[in-house]
Amino acid sequence: MTTVEKVKAYLEKIKKEDKGPKGINAFLQVRPEKELLEEAKKIDAKIKSGKAGKLAGKVIAIKANINLKGMNVSCASKVLENYIAPYDATVISKIKGEDGLIIGLTNMDEFACGFSGETSAFGPTRNPVNNGLIAGGSSSGSAAAVAAGFCDMALGSDTGGSIRNPASICGVVGLKPTYGSVSRYGLIDLSMSLDQIGPFANNVEDVALLLSVIRGKDLKDSVSIETKKLDLKKSLGKPKKLTIGLLNLEGLGVDEKIQSLINDRVKEIADKNSWTLKKVNLKYADLAVETYYPLVYVEFFSGTRRFDGRRYGEKIEDVAGPEVLRRILGGSEITKAEHKGRYYDSALKVKKFIQEEFSKNFRDVDCVICPTLPRLPWKIGEKISVEEAYSMDVLTIPSNLAGNCAVSVPAGEIDGVSIGLQITCDKFEEEKLLGIANCFLL
Repeated sequence: MTTVEKVKAYLEKIKKEDKGPKGINAFLQVRPEKELLEEAKKIDAKIKSGKAGKLAGKVIAIKANINLKGMNVSCASKVLENYIAPYDATVISKIKGEDGLIIGLTNMDEFACGFSGETSAFGPTRNPVNNGLIAGGSSSGSAAAVAAGFCDMALGSDTGGSIRNPASICGVVGLKPTYGSVSRYGLIDLSMSLDQIGPFANNVEDVALLLSVIRGKDLKDSVSIETKKLDLKKSLGKPKKLTIGLLNLEGLGVDEKIQSLINDRVKEIADKNSWTLKKVNLKYADLAVETYYPLVYVEFFSGTRRFDGRRYGEKIEDVAGPEVLRRILGGSEITKAEHKGRYYDSALKVKKFIQEEFSKNFRDVDCVICPTLPRLPWKIGEKISVEEAYSMDVLTIPSNLAGNCAVSVPAGEIDGVSIGLQITCDKFEEEKLLGIANCFLL
């Protein structure tokens, strides 16, 4: 299929299935058809001449908090409803440089504040597999767009599980790269010390391909790090003589059905590949949520001070939804002078303990495996307590606090709902991580 034919097919599918009362609502903005087809023709000509880039023929969706020049990068909020990006984020420039075709911007939880895709100011993203269920968040639209067959790949951002959470629920592959390995220049961030841009796809091969394009040092992002070139063959090869760490889930509130499914799947693949299984403990994992939110609240509060209604957009406190306001108010309270930074500083100490605990485990095991999420997704609009909602990230947050790379791959279904299996490896071990992940999909 040519790029032109593929674009036409995707646009037709989006028109039929994405909008309307029961539409998936994965996209907030799709680029004009004429513009897309003209670009697709140029890409096809490059492919024919043998001069095309790595991503030629791939159609890619982008989360609406990543700047894409000329598009309404709203962060799914009324605050930035009329904001038109004046520049491309570094990841966008890299995608364009390799002839990837960007189809549009996807829905998300408002300012990435959420776990379900329900806090968007423009309506929730629906699960493509089960229309009545949440799609997961905050990168809900990107995961749903891939799962629904609206594009080949997508980009999201992951602060505490925002790529892996919806990947699990929508039944696709979602990767959080090592912190600093992908430039965040042009990302409207939730938490600067935790955020990482990463890819979604239906298979490990496409995730690896997109990662190979977007990773690397960027002078515009001071925390970005130069990494060795990703060897696509190694990342898809079958690793040998591995020791797999199976995380002890005691006290983390994981549904027994989910725990059983993951354990059975891991044993099946380990036996098939002659891998050694070893139980591992992660100290302070039960404190991950309590550690994460003081950091996020403070950094989000600091970052939102630019949304004052004077330079661009509306004043955030005037029009944002309740979850955004909860985090702003929380950050404002924590940073008050009388607290002298004690909550933020204490969270940083526990963050360091979790980093050290992961490092200790990786001396004995090649990866740590557990469910991506502790419970099944709920129905759209169902009343969920704040505590229940926040606990959805209990298994994904630790890798953000440690800065490690982690991926969610489909492991099976329970009651017709996709269940994700999370694999975490040490920093900059994406090749090994993807190789292990691919074994679960072969």
